[in-house]
Amino acid sequence: MFEKLTLLPLSNFIRNKSIQNFLFLGIIQSSNVLISIISMPLLIQSIGVDQFGLVNLALSVIILLNILVGFGYNLSAPREVAVSQQDKESLSHLVSNVFSGKIILAAIATILILVGAFGFNLFQEYQLILVFSSLLLFSEATLPLWFFQGMEKMKLVSIANIFSKLLFLMGIVLFIHSPEQSQWVNFMLGFFGLCINLMLLFYIHAFMGIKFYQPELSAIVRSLKDNLLLFFSNLASHISINGGLIILSFFSVAETLGMYSLAERVVMVLRLFPALIIQAIFPNASKLYQADPVRFYKFLKNVYLRVLLAGIFISAGTHFAAPWIIQVLSRSDLQESVMYLKILAVVPFLACLNVGNVTLLLVADLKELLFKASWMMCVYMIIVSAILTYYFGGIGLCFGIISTEIIVFLICLVLLYRHEKNLVHGFYS
Repeated sequence: MFEKLTLLPLSNFIRNKSIQNFLFLGIIQSSNVLISIISMPLLIQSIGVDQFGLVNLALSVIILLNILVGFGYNLSAPREVAVSQQDKESLSHLVSNVFSGKIILAAIATILILVGAFGFNLFQEYQLILVFSSLLLFSEATLPLWFFQGMEKMKLVSIANIFSKLLFLMGIVLFIHSPEQSQWVNFMLGFFGLCINLMLLFYIHAFMGIKFYQPELSAIVRSLKDNLLLFFSNLASHISINGGLIILSFFSVAETLGMYSLAERVVMVLRLFPALIIQAIFPNASKLYQADPVRFYKFLKNVYLRVLLAGIFISAGTHFAAPWIIQVLSRSDLQESVMYLKILAVVPFLACLNVGNVTLLLVADLKELLFKASWMMCVYMIIVSAILTYYFGGIGLCFGIISTEIIVFLICLVLLYRHEKNLVHGFYS
């Protein structure tokens, strides 16, 4: 009976490595969002709204510095791991150098925080919280997600991520009871993440046969140079995707910020879908691109069509369910938030349009073009969104965000066509 079931198309679908990557990446992101939602009322009740805001402000600084710690390795390292899956010696050197490089970057980021806080007296309201939060930088540095993604074995790391978040939630309940303890919130998140990551590194060494060599400084410096454009691309993308609220803060009152923020948070979670797709198919796509271009284009076209269909479903569902979504999240009838969410609902679908272009840029290692596209998108978003927000407020910002998604698709397509016509013809023909 079970043998017959394994012959069914659904079974083959589930066993597909790219599908598994997507599912486990989705589990990781979903668990992060869910734990964030559950911990929010617990923290507000324990440390108060003011300290909760400062904890989140410190976290936003850490998230920005995590882009420095990641330094493009989240895009380049999975491809290198995927290509070297069968070569344990090459993998060992790669793993040793990537982790060493990220730890060095985490140390640099921590020094920047300490110098800013105690040397220049910055972050006055949340200095202690931010300093304690710096442990999150080392949690990010030791996270082996990129390794398991390249090996197409995401199950273990997804389970480990959920376990670390549950430990964090338990820590909040057991140890955080007053505003004076607010500095320990992000510290616990980093501590539990770091502990679980170290266990994963032990598993990689003991059970997967990966050795940890003394870091090769020349190889690390070379990889940092190679990833420089990816780092700036990630930075530009982060600003483009998450900078809308900052722009709105210059032109609107706190109430409008709250209304827009609620709708934006929903859309940004849904917008993870195309990003997860790219991360999921990236290792397999990289191998196919090198081994069999014909199969690569066929594979990418099939994925792209399915992503577009899913994107239409997500955007349409969000638009029509907007009143219910806002009601559930806010427990009140916020018509302004509903309006923003209905307008922004098209963003996930528009982001799906660029899945093919971004995958082509990544597998062909066209970092220069990705860098150009990211910063052109960033500059466009800041200028256009600022102008539209100045004249039309939150609605103007919504249309600025929507137009940015369309423009970046066109930018990537034009850059690819001008520099690598064979990729465009192979994919779109």
